[in-house]
Amino acid sequence: MVDLQKANSLLKEFNSIVNTKKCRKFNKNEPLKVGIDLGTSSIVLAILDKNDAPVYGSFEFAEVIRDGLVVNYVEAVQIVSRLVRDAEEVLGLDITEAATAIPPGTIGNDKKVVSNVLESAGLEVTCVIDEPEAAACLLNMTHGAVIDVGGGTTGISVIEEGEVVLSLDEPTGGAHMSLVLAGYYAITVPEAEVLKRDKSKEKTNFIIIKPVVDKMAAITQGMLAQHPIEPLYVVGGASYFEDFVPTFSKYLKMPVERPDYPQFVTPLGIAKASIRTID
Repeated sequence: MVDLQKANSLLKEFNSIVNTKKCRKFNKNEPLKVGIDLGTSSIVLAILDKNDAPVYGSFEFAEVIRDGLVVNYVEAVQIVSRLVRDAEEVLGLDITEAATAIPPGTIGNDKKVVSNVLESAGLEVTCVIDEPEAAACLLNMTHGAVIDVGGGTTGISVIEEGEVVLSLDEPTGGAHMSLVLAGYYAITVPEAEVLKRDKSKEKTNFIIIKPVVDKMAAITQGMLAQHPIEPLYVVGGASYFEDFVPTFSKYLKMPVERPDYPQFVTPLGIAKASIRTID
């Protein structure tokens, strides 16, 4: 059973830490867990204590991932290195290892490149898991489905008895919203990305990008046709629009829930799922 209230409390605390750029008090003699989420629109660093409480977090906007694949390796390494270095200064300790995640179905060299980014930044990789699986880990989900609406893809993991029984990933995400906005307003994609985050224009922008949201819901509907299940939880930065969940639920004709600060669910889940810890 998902404890959404507990998850939202952790997410709220993590968001506060990220915004203040300060760490929460922690025992330096106890191990910490580190997760790094290489997203399409940003790279997020999350650090938890041994009880999975947020200790430190930071992120940097980036365009180094496209549809789940690393397209600018050098910049990705530079950003991860910068985030780790800043964290070390704030925490007063060395960070030598971290967990990370990939879109469902990523295989072969594409999967290895994500690990290589962390290794090139001087980190040992403790764990590589699917992004929706990481989100399910934070939510303590043992039954249901997580729809991870990222910058480049919509990833879905179906969980039964605590195990992932079905995973899929389709190339429709926040980047496609930006493309639609860019075309509608005749502006560049980077300009559209900034416009998409403008809360004062959210209502108008959502009407324009609604077909992309419908496509994400259609992907989910296709999964449900193969494997009917509930409850459904949607996470990921592209789902932050106020009308996203009502529109998603209406399309599917079934309830969908979304944690607070959905952009941080997967990064925190990655850290929580880390097999080993840093000292």
